Amino acid sequence: MALALLLSGRVAGRLEADGDGNPRLRYADTWLHTAGAYPVSLSLPLTQRDFPPQTVSAVLWGLLPDNESLLQRWGSHFHVSPRNPMALLSHVGEDCAGAVQFVGDERLESILAGAGDRIEPLSNADLAGRLRRLRQDGGMARNVDDVGQFSLAGAQSKIALLKQDDGSWAIPAGRTPTTHILKPPGGDYDGFVENEMFCLRLARALGLPAATAEKIEIDGETAICISRYDRARMNGNLVRVHQEDFCQALGVMPQIKYQSQGGPGPADLAKVLWDHSSQPRNDVVTLFQALAFNYLIGGTDAHAKNYSLLFGAGGNVRLAPLYDISSALPYPQLQKRKIKMAMKIGNHYRWWDIRLEDWQATAARLRLEPVWALDALAAMCLLLPEAAQQVRRQLQDEGIAHPVIDRLLHEIQLSCERCLAKFQAS
Repeated sequence: MALALLLSGRVAGRLEADGDGNPRLRYADTWLHTAGAYPVSLSLPLTQRDFPPQTVSAVLWGLLPDNESLLQRWGSHFHVSPRNPMALLSHVGEDCAGAVQFVGDERLESILAGAGDRIEPLSNADLAGRLRRLRQDGGMARNVDDVGQFSLAGAQSKIALLKQDDGSWAIPAGRTPTTHILKPPGGDYDGFVENEMFCLRLARALGLPAATAEKIEIDGETAICISRYDRARMNGNLVRVHQEDFCQALGVMPQIKYQSQGGPGPADLAKVLWDHSSQPRNDVVTLFQALAFNYLIGGTDAHAKNYSLLFGAGGNVRLAPLYDISSALPYPQLQKRKIKMAMKIGNHYRWWDIRLEDWQATAARLRLEPVWALDALAAMCLLLPEAAQQVRRQLQDEGIAHPVIDRLLHEIQLSCERCLAKFQAS
């Protein structure tokens, strides 16, 4: 098996399986000599000719869903092993996170020439039906006869679509990328859509870079609709912008995305930023602020796959906008004294046990000044409750209300008061 690796619509390399079935990646000489060329991953640099198969595998698996039932369904439908990332990407790899596309030899010429570009319009009834099926079954992100397939990481049920200029929705194929991610409510947590949208809006209200989100309602079905920050318009054309998550950048398999499982922690992410970011201090400061924000809102799922890097022109690398932010605090079944952060703050994972000394230790590990870090945390404690009120008013103006938002306001207020009390006690 072999696949062409496309970056920004150009052939950047070739992915092949060796005699043992392990994936091997080699960049194309033409790509290496292209002005502005960038790697598919920082863990697979352009300066290197051969890569350990386990690193290539980590990058490939990082593009696929963390949803075993969906992988099994793909394996059955496409008649491939659900444990073979190359085989899966040969069928769903033409629209992934970032600017990467994996294309089989039989479609390569068509894709490069634009002959494979297609758009399948969706009526409101079609989209509502898809959201309904996806809400009931997380493996129903695409129909088997859709013109274009996609792959997105993560465990949540989601669908990637193209939003056209007139506001209508469609399924794209070929060079045309998806532009938005829709996630219906699901699971045991009431108000998930409103929770995530509120938290993303709240992050933006504090000046943190975060994905743009809105709630959509179509024929009785609701979803959070997130604008993809890895898509952009250039000269009137939709283009893919490259990105990767920190597990991929570090060559870490997504199965160990949590630090407690042996995955990356804040210091690991900061080292990547200090080594590769075009504005390292700014990005490490933002990383610290994101850690503090997730702490104050009880955002317990901010693991290494929920932080990413954006690749820009001229080799620029920056911390990507925040995404997949939600709070555990509004749900009484998640006891505050037992919930754990995805990354260790100082010496503690457990949210309730984190102290000011832990923030000082974290700042030092990020190569930031501990005194500055405490000032930043205190400032956020003071700003967050009023910002939360403003976000609620904005959502009310948009006709969006849910009991989870009221609980969020209350719990965030308590969280900030609890943190400020630690400052007063010290």
